Amino acid sequence: MRIKYLHCFILFYCLFFCSLTGIAQNNVTVKYNNSSIYTGIEVGSKGVKMSIIEMKKNAQKSGALNIIKDTSVNTDFISFSDATFSATLEGFTGLFKKALDEYQVPSNQIFTVISSGVKMQAEKDEKTAWVQKLIDSFRINIKEPGRVVEVVDVEKEAMLSHLGIVPESRRYSTFLFDIGSGNTKGGFFPYGDTRTFKLFQLNWGTKSVANATEKRCEDDHSLINYNKHLFRVLGGAEQKDIIYEVNASGAYPLSDNIAVSGGIAWAIATLTHPELIDNPIVSVSYDEVKKFAEKAYNNYKALSPAFLSTNVNRTAEKEKINKQVTTVHKVFDQKALMAGAGLLLKIMRQFESAFATKHFYLVKNGQVGWVSAYVDQTISK
Repeated sequence: MRIKYLHCFILFYCLFFCSLTGIAQNNVTVKYNNSSIYTGIEVGSKGVKMSIIEMKKNAQKSGALNIIKDTSVNTDFISFSDATFSATLEGFTGLFKKALDEYQVPSNQIFTVISSGVKMQAEKDEKTAWVQKLIDSFRINIKEPGRVVEVVDVEKEAMLSHLGIVPESRRYSTFLFDIGSGNTKGGFFPYGDTRTFKLFQLNWGTKSVANATEKRCEDDHSLINYNKHLFRVLGGAEQKDIIYEVNASGAYPLSDNIAVSGGIAWAIATLTHPELIDNPIVSVSYDEVKKFAEKAYNNYKALSPAFLSTNVNRTAEKEKINKQVTTVHKVFDQKALMAGAGLLLKIMRQFESAFATKHFYLVKNGQVGWVSAYVDQTISK
């Protein structure tokens, strides 16, 4: 039954997340006729991300969207030090010039934003002047004094992600949330239109859960002790925050589909179903994620590249799986996988019921969602 839903859901989603295309002689190899190339560059908490996408007008309806390039530079801007500021400015400027010169994307088709995570941390630390300084310095570097660099709030970012990730045919039956490093945000459209967006927000993410657990471990950072305190941290988060926020969102009775984006969603999708390495969306059950979390703690070797590609005979596919799984392990170590999977399970648990059928989907390429929505809204005007 799960495969049936998987095929159905991917039929809609695969149009939004096509495989990477090749680049020849500094010219983008396009996939569609009468399409345009757009770039989104976002300064986030960890660094600067760039996504280059090919789109046709009204891509959310036609599904004519192709990911050409997706890359990032790790700079840790929210440390708000001179070193991280310089690294962020260099990355921001460098990616803009790369899109402009190497990929030949016109300046008016490059969108630049500061993420809600940066906005929130800057306000918390009273460092908003650093954000404005970054914007002003970036404008000088690229010689565009009038360049729009929007500092988006959490609601707009969550709404853009929903509009960009969830196809129009599933828009009003899908609850989407993104698990980041420091927080989780998402929501849904409760009234059958896009005028009202119901925000879902948690001050828990993969990294914040892991950090809270490590603090409790004190002098004993063994895996056994970490797992014991992870259970306690997640239990507290569930009772104090998660149950309340899910109930307050009103998503349960209105959402048949629960979609999850963010790094941990990509990681779990890749490690749970390596045979679906090319699929942009992976359907999972609560029990599958639970077994994954148990494996991450009890049998970590079973998540290694060599083990996960054991039963693959074709060399090209085996190499692709090895590469992707290796990348996952570079981004998430064992403890981070345990923290992220545990947090995901606590949220999924609020939708798991013997009396209502909910379908869970892990979105691998969710980081480009806001770009497509931002562009689509602009070119549709």
